[in-house]
Amino acid sequence: MVSTNYAPEHTGIGPYSTQIAEHLAASGVDTHVLAGMPHYPAWRVAESHRGRWRMRESLGGVSVHRRRHTVPPRQTALRRALFEASILAHGTLAPPPVRPDVVLTQMPSLAGGVLGGRLARRAGVPHVVVVQDLMGAAAEQSGIQGGGRAAAVAGAVEARVLRGAAVVGVVHESFVDRVTAMGVPRARVHVVPNWTHVRGPSGDRESTRARLGWKADETVLLHAGNMGLKQGLEVLVEAARLAGREAPAVRIVLMGDGNQRAHLQRLAADVSALSFLPPVGADEFPDVLAAADVLAVTQKASVLDMSLPSKLTSYFMTGRPVIASVAAEGGTAQEVRRSGAGPVIAPEDPKALLAAVRALADDPAEADRLGARGPRYVEERLSSTAGLERITALMRHAVAGAA
Repeated sequence: MVSTNYAPEHTGIGPYSTQIAEHLAASGVDTHVLAGMPHYPAWRVAESHRGRWRMRESLGGVSVHRRRHTVPPRQTALRRALFEASILAHGTLAPPPVRPDVVLTQMPSLAGGVLGGRLARRAGVPHVVVVQDLMGAAAEQSGIQGGGRAAAVAGAVEARVLRGAAVVGVVHESFVDRVTAMGVPRARVHVVPNWTHVRGPSGDRESTRARLGWKADETVLLHAGNMGLKQGLEVLVEAARLAGREAPAVRIVLMGDGNQRAHLQRLAADVSALSFLPPVGADEFPDVLAAADVLAVTQKASVLDMSLPSKLTSYFMTGRPVIASVAAEGGTAQEVRRSGAGPVIAPEDPKALLAAVRALADDPAEADRLGARGPRYVEERLSSTAGLERITALMRHAVAGAA
């Protein structure tokens, strides 16, 4: 497997890569991962791995081969290009010393896609790509500085990698048209949704709220996960600014890390109704989510078909309603509507967001009804057993096609 993100990263793509690799290893497969140094979502190399150039670890029965790379604390197109170039250069100079039977690449890393294709060609084996995010579309839609110029280059590299793959998995059907437009035959494209990789909450909401300092008479709207450009989290800051002027009390909480956290903290310096929490461990994460009254997923209005937030699979487990402040025609909106777990509202509209929160606060029965749909949706569609089987079936299909 080639995946820049891997354990101990516990948000984003890392948990999926880790669970796939450990699932394969547990089934008796000699599994190796070419990974970067853990750095997400803080965009800082973890203390445990700083100063290391190359290393090999054994985690959960998997051999993890780590290669050092740049980690840009602030995202621009140029810094992202240097990040990708450093991954590509080091992975090319020092690939894992193994001969695989199949190579599985987790994208969005363009460098990872190129490395995976190169390793597969060198060994004469199938290359399987799972597309978590589309980098060309991301550069175009996310608002990253210099993204317009980078989109064409990223899209061209991405298309070349995907056209060369034996099979391509996409995590949502909204990606299919864009991938086929790159020249990938539709028969090679398979929808392989992500799954819920966290346990359910303990159920002790009151003690968790008390520990976090959340009052019983305030409505807490929580956003958990990466604080990056594409999330457009300024809408939550402005909603909190409005909430501070009105009753009843609404508290908006941003939990996590990311390259936009410092910017958001500066923007919210005078906003009393908004607070920040650091990332929490995997054991605590479900209980913090469930302690909130409403969960938020936000994206810039320009984000349509380049990404599906991995946080949704965790949100749905909690039994809390989800408000999606996202483009109505995008994949995130489709997924929230399909779950039935909450409303989809216009993106980048703080008044609409706050009104949706207050509507749920005013109708607890409706909030509970919406929230209860999330766990049912997980059971029907997003179980880890089903998700891991979809990935292994994708690999079996590629290997059978190459035989």
